[in-house]
Amino acid sequence: MASSPIILQCKSRNGQSRLSHLTREHTVADLMESIAQVTGCNPLCIKILAGFPPKPLDISDRCRNLQNLPIKSGDTLIVQEETFQRKETLVAKDEEKSQGKVNLPNIQKPSGILIRRVVPANNSCLFTSVYFAISGGVYDPTVGDVLRMIIADTVSADKETYCEAFLGKSNKDYCKWILNNNSWGGAIELSILSKYYKVEIVAVDTQNVRLNRFGEDAKYENRIFLIYDGIHYDPLLLEPLDHSHSIQTIFPTTDQSVLRMAMEIAHEAKSSRQFTDVQNFSLRCLVCNQCLKGQQEAQQHAKGTGHCNFGEI
Repeated sequence: MASSPIILQCKSRNGQSRLSHLTREHTVADLMESIAQVTGCNPLCIKILAGFPPKPLDISDRCRNLQNLPIKSGDTLIVQEETFQRKETLVAKDEEKSQGKVNLPNIQKPSGILIRRVVPANNSCLFTSVYFAISGGVYDPTVGDVLRMIIADTVSADKETYCEAFLGKSNKDYCKWILNNNSWGGAIELSILSKYYKVEIVAVDTQNVRLNRFGEDAKYENRIFLIYDGIHYDPLLLEPLDHSHSIQTIFPTTDQSVLRMAMEIAHEAKSSRQFTDVQNFSLRCLVCNQCLKGQQEAQQHAKGTGHCNFGEI
């Protein structure tokens, strides 16, 4: 008797896919290979969320049959691609984290491939991405509150610089606004964090194919990279060619090769339409295929659903 089929939907950063060839007798390893094929994710770095609300699926036993997992035919799996670092980079002192501080690791000339590390679209992607980069690869979904407080304290302490004409709202209203977890960060917040961490922050704008550099005039020794598609920020990291080495997220400002790699990423994203021109184009959510029009609808959709992958129609 043939084993019962299990049909699954997969949502990833590359859109939505359907798995229809698996049965309950297939293993976790079979599932991971299938997901990797349809999403393009590294099978060794895949993290799966299932259920409602979505929770991480235990896929540590690759020989386990799918019938023994808490999933059923018709379920939707949310696929994320994790990046693993050496253990020593993942632990920071509690008192340092409470202040948003990090110890910058030794910086070496890069030898590898610059890639995106996807972070959740939860209105704090800018803050999560900045911390991931300056910490050398620590992903902390709670750090947004800390960085928001750093920004609010900076703005509140300098009412002359951060006036209503600069902020677009009163100093007091801005501080209240940025502490709200539903508020999105942008250029003002990047400029403040650049000064606070004394690091140049390069936002790779895939819509306009340009590098927006914050702190460039300050002549900082190091820089980090984010990629920005018009709505969402992710950090960029260097995946080493020698896999015995750790990833690299902080680069010396004297090295121009990483800037060239970042521009290549911008051109590639532009040519494959991995950007959101929210001012001039009709959009389609590449996760659920909903058609959208203009910046407001795109932002509302991203906030309400967590979907952040848009394409032009």
